[in-house]
Parts: sequence; structure tokens; C-alpha cells
Amino acid sequence: MKTNIMLEKIKMPLVGGFTAIVSIILVLCGNPANMGFCIACFLRDTAGALGLHRAAAVQYVRPETIGVILGAFIVSIVKKEFSPQGGSAPVTRFILGFAMMIGALIFLGCPFRMALRIAGGDLNAIVGLFGLAGGILGGMFFLNKGYSLKRTYTVSRTDSIVLPVLVIVALGMLVIFPSILMLSTEGPGSMHAPIWVSLVAGLLMGGVGFISKLCFVAGIRDSIFFKSFTMISALIALIVVGIVGNLVFDSFSLGFENQPVAHTDGLWNFLGMAMVGICSILLGGCPFKQLILAGSGNSDSVVTVFGMMAGAAFAHNFTMASSPAGVTENGKIGFIVLSVIVIAIAICNTFYGKKKVGAIENE
Repeated sequence: MKTNIMLEKIKMPLVGGFTAIVSIILVLCGNPANMGFCIACFLRDTAGALGLHRAAAVQYVRPETIGVILGAFIVSIVKKEFSPQGGSAPVTRFILGFAMMIGALIFLGCPFRMALRIAGGDLNAIVGLFGLAGGILGGMFFLNKGYSLKRTYTVSRTDSIVLPVLVIVALGMLVIFPSILMLSTEGPGSMHAPIWVSLVAGLLMGGVGFISKLCFVAGIRDSIFFKSFTMISALIALIVVGIVGNLVFDSFSLGFENQPVAHTDGLWNFLGMAMVGICSILLGGCPFKQLILAGSGNSDSVVTVFGMMAGAAFAHNFTMASSPAGVTENGKIGFIVLSVIVIAIAICNTFYGKKKVGAIENE
């Protein structure tokens, strides 16, 4: 009994430390600095490789993303926990996934990369951490008032394996027919670990993510609202192990300026991650958690992932994504418009959704 309690206490710190080690290995093998593992960046690059946007510097089918989905799929099948379900406000989830990606690309990273940037000494990411917490607080306000996207339903097993099949096809294209893809020759998209290293890293993270239910947004939420620090211990461990690793390999640089693929606009670093935070709460999980759910049978999360890829394509086609030079005017305008939409979604599904559903049921 004592052994089980001890293992439960150290499980999440081990997961966080493992994530840091995987990220460091990926950077050493070729991934961009402070971008060993970033779901937003990986989906953006993959969208570019498939021709959904024309930003030549960020186009590559990232095997890590493929591995996460397949890792969750395989482990859920082995553990007999593969759960085909969906039908919970798919259009709304697509829009929230879209908005979440725009916020991530304004900040330049998902919660995973935020933690890795902090571990690399990037103080801009600490501003982003406060923004993420602020967005989580906003999302929890609506959740505590009754926000819901309604129940899910059992769907066909065929419907739930579409995404795993699609990512296998994408992997086949990268390995066998790379010439039909749009692949970067310079910039972050051209910097990547060998395919097999990236794929194995993704598979491991997908399996570990499914078993541990890892979600940094949930960790911050639990620590604030429920005084539970189990999940957030993974975030802390990732940062600590990441700092040690960066110091060992002489890649730690403390400061705001001259950080890899980052800008110094504090307001928009805060707001970008605030958007990620509130959308993650409204969706029930961060970008990484959405990939895990999508791989393990949740077609609603598949729709969310498609929304994120559409957001990445839109951001680069209409110059809304940030760069080390800063946030674009289109990015600021797009963020304001999407903020109004996200808040409207939250209000409608908190204060009006139940009445409408009840009216329909009564008819």
C-alpha cells in the first residue's frame, strides 16, 4: 500500500522529467532550440507541408505528432480503453481549436513549449505562463457557472480510427514520397531530428500521455481551484530537468532578448497564452491532451485538431502568426475578433444552452 502511494506521488514528476529528457534529445538531434516538443509548432509545420499554407520556413510533416496520436491509439487498444465517442458540439470545438492555435502562434508555442522556453531561460515565457493562468481563470469562471458543450455519444469504431489512419498515410508520404510534400529548406521547418527518432519520441509521449492523463492546463487549474498539486508537479519537473539539461549542454540563456523563435512583446505573450488557456478549459484539455484524446477514439478531439491545423494555415496565409520581430497587425486584429467569438461561445453555452436544449426536448 505504501509503495503504491509513493509511486502515485512520484508518477507525475517522473512524467515531467521524462518529457524534458525527450525534448532535449530531440533538440540535440536536430529540432530547433527550445522547441524539442511543441504541439502547436508541429501541427503548423505539418499543415505547411501538406500545402495548407505557403510559409516556406515552417513546412515539415512532424513525426512527433504522428507518434503521439499512434502512441495513444496503441496503448488505449492494449489497455482496452479505446473509446469511440463524439457528437458534442463539433463546430464549436473546431472554432475553439482554431482560436487556440491563433493564440499559440501569437505567443509562439503551446504550453509544452512555454515550459521548455522557461527551462531555456526565456523570461518572455514566464509572462506567457501568467497569461495561461489568466485564461484558465477565465475559463473556470464559465465552467463554475455551468458551461457545457453537452454530452458525447458512442460512435462507430470506423469513425474513430480515421485520424490514426490519416497520420499513417502522412508518415508514408514523408518516408516514401517526400517529393509530393512542401518541405522547408531553411528556417525552423528545415530543422528536425531524424524521422525514426522523432517517431519513437512521439510514440513514447503518446503512450505516457494516455496513461498519465498529462495536461499542464489541468495541472494549473487543479493547483488553483482544488489545491491539488499532483498534475502541476509534472510541469515543475519538466522545467527543473530542462534547466539542468540546458546547463549541461550549454544552451541556457537567461533573459528576454535574443531567445530562439520568440518575441519580447509582453502584452501579446500574455494575451496569446491567455487565449490558449481559456480555449483549453472550454475544450477540456490543452493541445497535447486533444491529440491524446483524438488518438484514443474521441472524434470531437479529432475535430479540434483539424480546427488547430486550420488555424495554423489561416495564421500564416493571412500573416497573423508572430515572428521574432513581434506580433503583426493582422494578428492583433484576428485575436480581438476571435476573443469576441470565444467569449460569445462561453456565454451562450453557460447561460443560454440549457434553456434551448430544454425547449427542444419539450417539443
